[in-house]
Amino acid sequence: MFIRLGRPEEGPALTALALRSKALWGYSREFLDACRQELTYDAAYVVAHRVYVVESEGRVVGFCSLERLSDSELELGALFVEPGETGKGYGRILVTHAIEEARALGASRLVIQGDPNARGFYLAMGATLAGESPSGSIAGRMIPLFHLALDDE
Repeated sequence: MFIRLGRPEEGPALTALALRSKALWGYSREFLDACRQELTYDAAYVVAHRVYVVESEGRVVGFCSLERLSDSELELGALFVEPGETGKGYGRILVTHAIEEARALGASRLVIQGDPNARGFYLAMGATLAGESPSGSIAGRMIPLFHLALDDE
């Protein structure tokens, strides 16, 4: 298992992985179709943001991304793991890597707009629930907003 930067040509494969991962929560086809644009990780996205891919046995099994919000804040813009690979620690490994990278980039806080089903995961990773944020895909839907402090206090 190792983590590397994503490559622009992997955008379509990362998009497909994100949709499979989102479907794991039992969302309907209509819901996933509504999320498709927000879950599209094209070459431009991969170039513009820090996308980290975790590989196991030569296969991509998950990825995450960091997006700069300000000098002191980065957003965990994506976190997805292949459905057959969940529960093996890849999500935790990716978030831990994102935290280390965010610290190295000088951020003091990681902002996370998480799926409601992942609330327990983010809380276990040390994030605190900061409120709710409007979904970028579905009008009127609110999703949990988490903050994860990166200073060593």
